[in-house]
Amino acid sequence: MTISATAVRFDEHTMWVDLSDGRTLGVPLAWFPRLLNASTDARQRVEISRIGLHWEDLDEDISIAGLLAGRGDMTRQSKRAV
Repeated sequence: MTISATAVRFDEHTMWVDLSDGRTLGVPLAWFPRLLNASTDARQRVEISRIGLHWEDLDEDISIAGLLAGRGDMTRQSKRAV
């Protein structure tokens, strides 16, 4: 079964993603700096597809598979302590 998003909403600190299997994911906006720093209007202009979420104006793409795996913004590599 392929799980997809059915709706997206935001509060001050969290992106809430309703899924086709009935679950709702709460994801910290801090995981996605472009969304964290975006206006409310820009956040609302999300395109929901079978595989993920897209914000054209923000150049942001988030896969549902990535959210389910607990991955945040993958464009920045975290530095590891040696």
